[in-house]
Amino acid sequence: MNKAIRIGRIRTSSIELIDITKAWLALSFAFAVVFAGFSLFSGQIYGIFSLSFGKYFIMALLTAGLGFLLHELSHKFVAQHYGCVAEFRAFDQMIYLAVGLALAVGFIFAAPGAVMLSGMITRRENGIISAAGPLMNYVLGLIFLGLMFLSIGYPTLRLAFAIGFQINMWLGLFNMIPFGNFDGIKIFNWSIPLWTAMVAFGVFFVFFF
Repeated sequence: MNKAIRIGRIRTSSIELIDITKAWLALSFAFAVVFAGFSLFSGQIYGIFSLSFGKYFIMALLTAGLGFLLHELSHKFVAQHYGCVAEFRAFDQMIYLAVGLALAVGFIFAAPGAVMLSGMITRRENGIISAAGPLMNYVLGLIFLGLMFLSIGYPTLRLAFAIGFQINMWLGLFNMIPFGNFDGIKIFNWSIPLWTAMVAFGVFFVFFF
């Protein structure tokens, strides 16, 4: 039964809460595997049973988890602003792929689900809804970058903020892929200049910063 739930101004449901929790945990686990270097390809896969991995998992929950949650909520809030019914749904096969690739080769394929929309919207509105998620990741990435510089002398905090910066910049750029159900194709179809600027921003911070 899909029971409707209201949390403040947020309209959600029991199914959405279950799906977003499942995707959050799985994506955080996958990011923890990659950042700890505990993949089959590295030969260190048994490290996932160590206390060290537990530290990375907690960091990923609070950084990747925050980035993922606010990314999806950004889509949801903007869609609701335009009068749509909007709820997140997990894609189980994509969750298995994300965890499997992380464990096998240490690569993140971060597409555990999407906010599903119901309602009449224009191409421009769809582009704005789609841009809200990656833009939120970029903003969070810059916040974590600033905190990283402020935490010199506190190595554990600095590591957590560095992971938050890298994860959110990667999530923002990854979602700009211009095909399939990714945000990038909807932004590209609405505004090629904006899509180009967002890709260039992400590429700079992911690959050249």
